[in-house]
Amino acid sequence: MASAELRIINRRIKSVRSTKKITRAMELIASSRIVKAQNRMKSSESYFNLLSEIVQDLINNGAVPQIEAKEGKEKVLLIVLTSDRGLAGAYNTNVLKIADTRRKEIEQTGKDVEIVTVGKKATGYFTYRKIEINAGYEGMSDSPEFENALDVMTPVTDKYYSGEISSVEIVYTSYKSALTQDAVIKKVLPLDPQEVENKSSVTFEPSGEEVLNSILPKYANAAFFNALLNGSTSEHAARMRAMKAATDNAEELIKVLAMKSNQARQAEITTEISEIVGGSEALSDAS
Repeated sequence: MASAELRIINRRIKSVRSTKKITRAMELIASSRIVKAQNRMKSSESYFNLLSEIVQDLINNGAVPQIEAKEGKEKVLLIVLTSDRGLAGAYNTNVLKIADTRRKEIEQTGKDVEIVTVGKKATGYFTYRKIEINAGYEGMSDSPEFENALDVMTPVTDKYYSGEISSVEIVYTSYKSALTQDAVIKKVLPLDPQEVENKSSVTFEPSGEEVLNSILPKYANAAFFNALLNGSTSEHAARMRAMKAATDNAEELIKVLAMKSNQARQAEITTEISEIVGGSEALSDAS
């Protein structure tokens, strides 16, 4: 009969093998989703980049959005984009760290901060610290749609045009490659004029200001949708790496436990042999 130590080790091996199956399955799921996410992200970037050029061109040529000025302290709206699920390494931690740092920086300049969270992890982070959240959204980080961006940004752009907020910033994870994703802060509204050698000769009708007022909400939606796609792709990549690391660790642990199991079995056999030899000698002495 197996000793108690051997039974415990064998149960641990069985448990680790079950965990390994789960982490391996999650790794394969994430690796299959990342390809689709990459394609969607690249497709949206062409539209977003073109829209950004048009908006920046309008601003460089002196167009200014018609904003109702309001008295009081300036308010910055911070949109924090994380995932709904964990098991993605440091993906959520990196975003939340720079978001909280940015929140403190804004408050130190004498401005108010309004926080909008996207993803359960962000909502949970600020709620646990008793930091007020103006709005929280869930269920859009895994496979975002453009309608999700509209749901978040429509009330945001309304507040911007009404003068309730002075600027909008998005904290999200920018996808570089399967191995590199960076947590970044992107200022969406307002855009600042850039110094250019030759200003555009394009004429906008009826006027640059009216065109900018019409196109700016579309730009804000596209900017946030691009951030959503970057975040989704980064999340899948981070989860794939995290689950691969967990699978590799499980394999190493199984090897270590198998060695301990063999040692325990050998010790058990040695003890049994010693008991048999000892019993045999005792019978010989008795006879």
